Amino acid sequence: MREQTRGTNRIITFSSGSIITSLNENISKSELSSSDWENMVNQASLIDLLKMSSYNSPTTGRFSDRALSSTIIITSNGNTYESSAFDAGIPPKELDGLYQLLHGKAGIIKKAKPKFR
Repeated sequence: MREQTRGTNRIITFSSGSIITSLNENISKSELSSSDWENMVNQASLIDLLKMSSYNSPTTGRFSDRALSSTIIITSNGNTYESSAFDAGIPPKELDGLYQLLHGKAGIIKKAKPKFR
């Protein structure tokens, strides 16, 4: 998963047994349990990988730096599939389950959205 804007570049790589996070080139590594990895693989298997790049983003905040621009990249059987860009926190509906799972396991805390009256 990659999320970026002018001042932030975050790349999170999930693999069997580990999570590697690079935030503005500061790299950290943590463990990923086999059950968490299995959950990710199962969630990814629900996605039509050949269509993943055509899923439409529901919002456009990334065009003006109101949101990080996010993409999900999946490598399966030697092939790499990349989603179209979307605003961080608001993925295309087809990617929502996987995105929420990845964000949760990466320990990324969502900022509270401001409430307007």
